[in-house]
Amino acid sequence: MFGRKDRGGDGPGRNVFQMHQQMMSIGDDYWIENGAGQRAFKVDGKALRLHKTLVLEDPSGRELYKIQHKIVTIKDTWTIEDAAGDVATVKKALFTPLHERYDIELRGGREWHAKGNIVDHEYEIEGPAGTVARVGKKWFHIRDTYGVSIEPGNEEAIVLAVAVVIDQISHPMK
Repeated sequence: MFGRKDRGGDGPGRNVFQMHQQMMSIGDDYWIENGAGQRAFKVDGKALRLHKTLVLEDPSGRELYKIQHKIVTIKDTWTIEDAAGDVATVKKALFTPLHERYDIELRGGREWHAKGNIVDHEYEIEGPAGTVARVGKKWFHIRDTYGVSIEPGNEEAIVLAVAVVIDQISHPMK
């Protein structure tokens, strides 16, 4: 998935992004790079807020999504919002006997599911039409780095926002 050819740029029909796990805590910022190593999105950790809050921005600093942790819930739950309201809700499944799983409820009633080895960043996000994205770490020699390969027809920013949330839930800051 993220062989040398894929990291060199956006492969035919898909977009590849490089992310850094646990490189941030709330209050810190980091960049998500495209396959060519260019800064594509910024994750801004907002400090001094009641809720854990992150903002996904484009390279010019325009806010695309606000990502917030919901404190009073049974399941670990985060919401992804834009100016019009909730875009997605990401919840960790309570019981997953053979693998880790997250349920993603999207605006308009669509659903995605992330499953695989979430802690080791080896998982897929799937929707009704098939694979939305693949997340993998083994293709990178840089420690704490993983890739997100997004299939055509999926909005990059929302898929990356979901990957950021899954990283926050599966690797909570101490």
